[in-house]
Amino acid sequence: MVRLHDAGIFGVRLAARPLRYRIIAQNAQAEWNFIDPYQFGPLLGELDEHLISEGAHLRLWRTLGAQQRHHEGVDGAAFAVWAPDAQRVSVIGDFNEWDGRRHPMRRRGTTGVWELFIPGLTEGARYKYEVAGAAGGLPMPKSDPLGFQGELRPDNCSILRAIDRHTWRDAAWMAHRGERQRTNSPISIYEVHLGSWRRHTDDRWLSYRELAETLIPYVRDLGFTHIECLPVSEHPFDGSWGYQPVGLFAPTSRFGDLEDFRAFVEACHAADIGLILDWAGPLPDRPPRPRQIRRQCAVRTRRPREGYHPDWNTLIYNFGWREVNNFLSANALYWLIEHHVDALRVDAVASMLYRDYSRRDGEWIPNRQGGRENLEAIDFLRRVNAIVYGSDPSVMTIAEESTAWPGVSRPVHEGGLGFGFKWNMGWMHDTLEYMTTDPLYRAYHHGKMSFGLTYAFSENFMLPLSHDEVVHGKGSIWDKMPGDPAAKLANLRVYYTFMWAHPGKKLLFMGSEWGQRTEWNADGVLDWGTLDDGGHAGLQRLIKDLNALYCGSRAAYARLPGRRLRMDRRRRRTSECLCLAAQGRGGRRTGYRHLQLRRRGAHGMAPRRSLGRPLEGDFQLKRHRLWRQWARHGRGDLRAHATPRSAGLDHPSRCRH
Repeated sequence: MVRLHDAGIFGVRLAARPLRYRIIAQNAQAEWNFIDPYQFGPLLGELDEHLISEGAHLRLWRTLGAQQRHHEGVDGAAFAVWAPDAQRVSVIGDFNEWDGRRHPMRRRGTTGVWELFIPGLTEGARYKYEVAGAAGGLPMPKSDPLGFQGELRPDNCSILRAIDRHTWRDAAWMAHRGERQRTNSPISIYEVHLGSWRRHTDDRWLSYRELAETLIPYVRDLGFTHIECLPVSEHPFDGSWGYQPVGLFAPTSRFGDLEDFRAFVEACHAADIGLILDWAGPLPDRPPRPRQIRRQCAVRTRRPREGYHPDWNTLIYNFGWREVNNFLSANALYWLIEHHVDALRVDAVASMLYRDYSRRDGEWIPNRQGGRENLEAIDFLRRVNAIVYGSDPSVMTIAEESTAWPGVSRPVHEGGLGFGFKWNMGWMHDTLEYMTTDPLYRAYHHGKMSFGLTYAFSENFMLPLSHDEVVHGKGSIWDKMPGDPAAKLANLRVYYTFMWAHPGKKLLFMGSEWGQRTEWNADGVLDWGTLDDGGHAGLQRLIKDLNALYCGSRAAYARLPGRRLRMDRRRRRTSECLCLAAQGRGGRRTGYRHLQLRRRGAHGMAPRRSLGRPLEGDFQLKRHRLWRQWARHGRGDLRAHATPRSAGLDHPSRCRH
C-alpha cells in the first residue's frame, strides 16, 4: 500500500477486482478490519437525482438522510445529504471515532447531494455530518436535517432509526377524519406544551406514553376535539419551545423515541381526538458559531438583510431555492403520512409574506416588482398547501397570520394561499383589549366586541387564546381581567361564553380552562393547585359545558342557509339586497354567498354592484351557470346574478317599498 497524499490517503494496485474485500487496519492501540465502503456502487437513481434537482421529490425522506438498507448483498446504512457549497462532507460517529477522514462521502454530479453506504451499521448508531466549506476553515459537525431521531442536548447527535416497522391501529379514525375536520364540523382545540403541562415529582418530563395515559383522557373529558402541540421537532434550546428546530424529521427525544410518539398519536385517535402540530419549518435554528456552516450547507439565503429575523434572532430559509422548498414541503408531508398527524399549524406566516416585516427602511430588499411582498414565500406556501391537500384532503393546514392579507383560507386555484383555516388575531386583540378595560369605561368600546362579526365569514377563522397571550410579561388570561378575584372569574365566564358563541373554531391554551393565575412558565409546570378553589373548578366545568353545547348544536359551528332582505323605505321602487350564507350539504357548500346585482338603464345594463348597495328597480334572482362547478369544489365564492323585471320581483321573497 502506497501513501498517495500526506493527509493519509493510501492506494494499492490489485491484479483483479475481487467481488468483496475487507481492509485490515491498525494503530498503536488496536487492530481491526472492515468492509471497504467505497467498493459499493451509487445509491441514488437517475430519477431521484432528477426529482431533487427539480425540487419535486415529495418523498425526500426516503432518499436523503440515513436509511437502513440491504445494498448489493450487504446490510448497512445509506447516508445522503444535500450540501451544494461544501468542499467535503464526511459521516462521523462512534463507529469511526468521530474522525472525518475515515468516511468522506461521494458527490453526485451537479445535484449537490453527497452519499455513502457504510456496511455493518445497525439501528441505534449515533452519527453526524462533518462539513468543510469551500471557503476553507475548520470543518463543522452538523446533525442530519433528515434524521428520524435525535439525541438530547448537548450532543445533539442524530440516531440511525428505521421508520417502517410500525403497524398502525387507527384505521377507524383515519376513515372518518375528513368528516371531523371540514369547515362545517365542530373544532375545539386544546393547545399544550408537552414539557410543562405536568411533570413527575422529581421534575422529570412525562413521556409520550405517559402523556397518552394522562393528557388525552383529560382533554376528552373537557370535550375538546383536538390537541395542538407546540413543535415536537428536535431542538437544542429548551427556551425556544421547539420553534428553533435542528431536526425537522425527528420527534424530540425529551419525551421518548419515534415509536413512543406514534403510540401517542394512536392514543389520540383511539379517543376520537385529532392531533395538530405547530410546524416551525420556516423558522430554523439560531445562527451557530461560527456562521460559516450557514454558507456551507446553503439552505438559507446569503443576503444578510433577508437571511436573519430580528424579532426571534433566527435565520430564514431562502424560499427562492427549489431544493429548499422541496425540503420543507416534504417535511410537511412526512408528519402527515409517516406519523398520521391530522393537521399542521404554520407559525409566523405574516413574517413570511412581507419582506419589511419588523424591518425599518433600508433593512429590507424589495421584490422583483418593487413591492414589499415576499413573492417566493407566497409561492412556497401555496405549493405546500396544494401538495398537502392534494395528497390527503382530510387533513388541515392552519395559518397564524396577523395581517389583512386576503384569501389566506381560499384555495390556491382561486388565488388564495390555500390554508384550511386562519387564526383570527384581530378578534383576539380586540376582545382582550375590551375585557381588560374597566367595566366603567366599556360602554365606549363596544365596537371592539362587535367588529369581528363584520368579517367573521371572510375567512375560515379560528379564535385563538394561545400561548402567545400568556407569556413574556403579558400575564395569564385570568390576570388580564379587571377587579378582585371574584370579578376576574365572572369576567372570564362571560368572555369564554362569548368566545364559544362567536363564529369560528375555538383554541384555548392549557391552564386557561380553569383560569390559572400565574403566567405560563415553560421551565415549570401548570399550577394544578388552583383547582382547589371552587371558582376556578367551576370555570373548568363551564369550558366542559361550552364544548358540549358547541359540539352538540349544529347552529353553533356550521354555516346554515339564510337570507336577509334590506329595504330602503325612502325609495318608491323595489330594492332588494340578498345575503345568502353558504349552505352545507354532505360537507360541501352548495349555495351562494355573494351577490352582484345589475340594473337596466336607459343605455343598457349598468355595471354590476356589490352587495350592500341597494339599487333602484325590479330584480329577478338567477343562479349562475357555474354554481354546480363551485359546489363540486366545495370552497370559494359563487356570484349569483340578478336581471331586472318590469313586472316586479319574480322571486318567492317579494317586497315593495
